Amino acid sequence: MSETTQKTPSAGARAVVADAQDPARRPDVLFRVRRPAGTEPSIWWSIGGFFAVSGIVLAALNLLPG
Repeated sequence: MSETTQKTPSAGARAVVADAQDPARRPDVLFRVRRPAGTEPSIWWSIGGFFAVSGIVLAALNLLPG
């Protein structure tokens, strides 16, 4: 490969970058939302959810015989 192809992006790459959207605003993304700084959910929601789901799974497994 020549050095010029490595340093300059192709016309196709430039067109893709020029037409790029914010990934959080794509219509096929359901739960990803860009929030202003300081309004992010607390990490404790994720930790509490993990323990809640784990507890439910363990309780359900205890109901199975054997």
